[in-house]
Amino acid sequence: MRKVIVSLNTTLDGFMSGPHCELDWHFKYWTPDMGDALCTQLSRADTILLGRITFNAMAAYWPAKIMDTSSSREDIAFANMMNCCEKIVFSKTLSNVSWSNSRIATRSLAAEIKSLKGAPGRDIIVYGSGKLIASLVKNQLPDEYQVWVHPVFLGRGKPFFECFTQTLQLKLLHKQAFTSGVVLLTYHSENI
Repeated sequence: MRKVIVSLNTTLDGFMSGPHCELDWHFKYWTPDMGDALCTQLSRADTILLGRITFNAMAAYWPAKIMDTSSSREDIAFANMMNCCEKIVFSKTLSNVSWSNSRIATRSLAAEIKSLKGAPGRDIIVYGSGKLIASLVKNQLPDEYQVWVHPVFLGRGKPFFECFTQTLQLKLLHKQAFTSGVVLLTYHSENI
């Protein structure tokens, strides 16, 4: 069966973004070895779940990135994967989406996930999307968490741990340190 994987970046003090969704701290630590790991991660998936805010940011970035001649070969390869994956957007305000292979979820979160997990295909990944993650966690839907911990303190912002309002039992599957000091921690959810 397909897995639902939550993949997100967080600071050491537990923020997913700055107070106004800033991610400048994230890009400062990005290195080629992280790019390789991210490409491997995405190559195991064929569906991406996104909330409205993250979707809008990514839809404005990835389609154009594939044509950016100043981009590295790796960035173009990742952009191609992002553009080719099915993208399902959970939003109460969007009425249409124009990014290739995107659609707005029409069923409840639980029904959508149940249908996706039962269908043939590769893993289902969630990037960012704090409110969506909170709903997934509340319904005990993620199978795995891939947390990219950045060596920075923001002091304020949108807290990652606010998503978790219940006890989760997790098992560490893998840890990987990158040259920038970022550590990727992969956990399996034992609650499901």
